[in-house]
Amino acid sequence: MSGLDAVVVGSGPNGLTAAVALARAGASVEVLEGRDTIGGGTRSEALTLPGYLHDVCSAVHPMGVLSPYLRTLPLGDHGLRWLAAPVSVAHPLDDQPAVLLTRSLEETADGLAGASDDGDRDGRAYRRLIGPLLGDPHGLLEDALGPLRLPRHPLALLRFGLRGILPATRLARRFRGPRARALLAGCAAHAILPLDRAFTGALGVMFLLTAHVADWPVAAGGSQAITAALASLLAAHGGRVRTGAMVRSLGDLPPARAYLFDTSPAQLAAIAGPALPARYLRRLGRYRYGAGVFKLDWALAGSIPWRDPRVRQASTVHLGGTLEEIAAAEAAVGRGEHPERPFVLLCQQSELDPGRAPAGRHTGYAYCHVPGGSTVDLTEAIERQVERFAPGFGDLILARRATTTADLERGNPNYVGGAITGGVADATQLFTRPVARIDPYSTPNPRLFLCSASTPPGGGVHGMCGYFAARSALRHLRHLPSTPLS
Repeated sequence: MSGLDAVVVGSGPNGLTAAVALARAGASVEVLEGRDTIGGGTRSEALTLPGYLHDVCSAVHPMGVLSPYLRTLPLGDHGLRWLAAPVSVAHPLDDQPAVLLTRSLEETADGLAGASDDGDRDGRAYRRLIGPLLGDPHGLLEDALGPLRLPRHPLALLRFGLRGILPATRLARRFRGPRARALLAGCAAHAILPLDRAFTGALGVMFLLTAHVADWPVAAGGSQAITAALASLLAAHGGRVRTGAMVRSLGDLPPARAYLFDTSPAQLAAIAGPALPARYLRRLGRYRYGAGVFKLDWALAGSIPWRDPRVRQASTVHLGGTLEEIAAAEAAVGRGEHPERPFVLLCQQSELDPGRAPAGRHTGYAYCHVPGGSTVDLTEAIERQVERFAPGFGDLILARRATTTADLERGNPNYVGGAITGGVADATQLFTRPVARIDPYSTPNPRLFLCSASTPPGGGVHGMCGYFAARSALRHLRHLPSTPLS
């Protein structure tokens, strides 16, 4: 292909979404992927034993099914099938039933009462926290999952902001008992930040909200199915993906009007540095990537033997105990330490998608947060946390695969130091990623754009970073020449 309107570097969900948005607008697009397989972190492989299919990184997709842009695309016509769980999140606790986050606000709220609670006080508090946001949740997500701009649904966004600006530990004070506090803490810990930081409440509320709008699903056949559907839709609109096309410098890029990078800021600087001003490159160099993750995949002889059997119904399990335990673990990671009892996110894809493993067998997937660039093996710490709530788990392990921060970065250079969210999303970098600009997807060079999770709204398989970057590029395309970049 020659005379392209746009070239996208990187085929993660944001890169493919950007390409789809451009192609649907009539632009000619080529996606360049350095690996032999596309998808970035949204891939699936046989990581343990033959016949066991594991998700390489992204596993459960609340933001995928609710994405303001992805949900408008006919991905089902291109092979994507969502498999919903009856329980989005299960949060086991010691010596009492697990807390369950389900589609029903009432059912979830009713399950928050414990022996130490004042009747239904925490249930009422939970309804007051989440209920007002359910009036127009899709409008709220449309405003929240994007850059700073005039909101289309200002009242809903204000309600969300008044809750979300608080640290999760402070927001949790509206609850008296441990069950509601633990549920909020587990959802907020997806921020991969100490829970006493501002805006950690936002992610906690956001994840709680999503579960009441749609059950958290997995993709039938593995997360790779999301990638395959986006690539198929792109091809239907005339776009093309080229694998094995590693881009290391401007000379590796074909002629085009615009170039969109589904890469880290560091990669953008390394590849396109000669075409960018020194001041902008210095600002990219100050970008903070933050904590990483240590991941385990298991081939299991059977279902995980949870002490509370209802946990088996959940697509996602939060293992960490009380809010105080989770906050302590995340604070330790923030100090550059490795907690003895880490907060563990465990996913049960094969419970919903039996084809992931041989008949009667299962896959297991879990990770915990670690300091960026960590070399410490936390296999024992993670498996102790699982065993804590599922005695006998260790006896089911047929094989395991450990993935360190270095392994993650080798597999996907966007995960600098193992940071799967594309960079710290705290108060100083939430909307100013990668640098503070009115249009965060553009660069000082009008032909260069960043479309990765290092732009708003950040990590997750929602494609919104790619969608907004494509919109930015489309505003410039007709004024740009179709020549090699130098």
